Formats: sequence, C-alpha cells, structure tokens
Amino acid sequence: MNLSKKGEYALRAMIGLSMNYGRGSVHTHDIAEIEHIPQKFLEQILLELKKAGLLESKRGRGGGYSLIKSPEDISLAEVIRIIDGRLAPLGCVSNWAHIKCPEESDCGLHKVMRDVRNAIVKILEDVSFADVCKKTTGTLKTRWQV
Repeated sequence: MNLSKKGEYALRAMIGLSMNYGRGSVHTHDIAEIEHIPQKFLEQILLELKKAGLLESKRGRGGGYSLIKSPEDISLAEVIRIIDGRLAPLGCVSNWAHIKCPEESDCGLHKVMRDVRNAIVKILEDVSFADVCKKTTGTLKTRWQV
C-alpha cells in the first residue's frame, strides 16, 4: 500500500463530512480551509468519491457535499481503494487487483507480504469513519462544529 497525498486528502475530507453527518451539506471551501487541502484538488477528489457512490452533492445556497451512507458504514479501506487502488504492498498478494507471479507458491517474500497485506486490510476494513471521528479531539474537532 502506498497512500498518496490524494488518498490522505480524501481520508481527511471524509472525516470532515463524517463529523457533519446528518447536519446537511458541507461546502468544499469549508473542507479545504479546515483540512488545509487545495480547493481545486479537493473538488476532484470529492467528484471521485461521488462517482463511487459515497457522496451526494447539492448546488446553490445550502449546497455542498454530504455522505450518502452513515460514517459507521464506510471503512478507511473503502476510500483508500477508490483513490489509491490496492491495499497490498505488492501486486502478487493483492486480492483486489492481483498481478500474477509465476513464483508465488514458492516465494518467501510473497508469503511475508501476504501477511503484511492481511494485517493492513484487517485494520483498515475494521476502522470506520465514525471510529476516526471519535478519536478526533482538540482544535480540529472544534473547527468541525459548524
């Protein structure tokens, strides 16, 4: 797994939207300002997440983005896969985007990286955005109370 800046920004935007779940739409400007994300880049990311079925958007006054599903029902793994692809450190151990290797059955590196993949997947699939919101504290939590 290689979490790109785009993947990090997507996770941070989803946290902000999760913190506001049930309170209406959030403007991209507010997400960009609170999370320190370039607004044009954020707009591209939010469109990808919308196309993937995680977000809805409204235009005009009171517009912005909101989650379609509850933060409890969206895992970190889901968003990372949408933005950055596989969670596995090597393609030959990926279940999601497997790349066949002729040495898989005998390769010690394959076996170790499969264990690494399993640990990463377990953590990221078991952590929801609601869980992350519960761990968010201090000034960041205060800034999201809009």
